[in-house]
Amino acid sequence: MTAFIYVSHPQVRIDPAIPVPDWPLTDVGRARAHAFARWAKLGAYGRIVASLEVKAQETAQIFGAALGIPVEARRDMHENDRSATGFLPEPEFQSVADAFFAQPQESVRGWERACDAQARIVAAVGAALAEQPGTPAIFVGHGGVGTLLLCHLSAAPISRAYDQPPVGGGCWFESRRPDRWRAMEEIA
Repeated sequence: MTAFIYVSHPQVRIDPAIPVPDWPLTDVGRARAHAFARWAKLGAYGRIVASLEVKAQETAQIFGAALGIPVEARRDMHENDRSATGFLPEPEFQSVADAFFAQPQESVRGWERACDAQARIVAAVGAALAEQPGTPAIFVGHGGVGTLLLCHLSAAPISRAYDQPPVGGGCWFESRRPDRWRAMEEIA
């Protein structure tokens, strides 16, 4: 398999009046993305492939500008479909997210099933890699489907135990070492 890094978008401006896919990055999120984009190791990657959601596009554009690489947008890389509930206050969101991971074969409150979201993100990443075999890629997306991808790559069952650390998003993992998420600041 061609090597890749999967990066989740960092902090977003939460606005219940705006659809979740349209939320932009905060100033903190943009600053974290700019700092990560300066990591010398990213220069080894020849492609940037991102979700169509605004927060992922903004993150990918920061990386693209720093690396001089255009961003490829992919429809199937979106976060797990939560449109059935829309915005949920944080405690309620966390409760439903817990159930999403704990019951991967079931639709929790109308959300996309975790098993379906996992199949979708695995297929999207695989299809993108197959288009340019041998070209290492940076995938920019979301924490939920990123966790499902990490579980798949590490042959682990779907579980929130593999979720990002609580740093506001902005985490990454390598396909060749999908043992855990690392915060953007954890680069070596």
